[in-house]
Amino acid sequence: MSQRLIRISELASTRGKPGKLPVSPATIWRWVREGQFPKPFKLGKSTTVWDQALVDEFLAQHMEQRKVID
Repeated sequence: MSQRLIRISELASTRGKPGKLPVSPATIWRWVREGQFPKPFKLGKSTTVWDQALVDEFLAQHMEQRKVID
């Protein structure tokens, strides 16, 4: 099975373009620095990506936490 990858432009929302998450690129990078979001890796000099499975796992965990709180 091949690894699925996702870029910041698909993850983050920007003005006029919704992403997978309703937060800005700056928020995602802050979460990465704080250890709250999976770390990305470089494919090349200017290409940074995340493992889609890790992002999906992050989302599932946070959705489960919201269910407990609600």
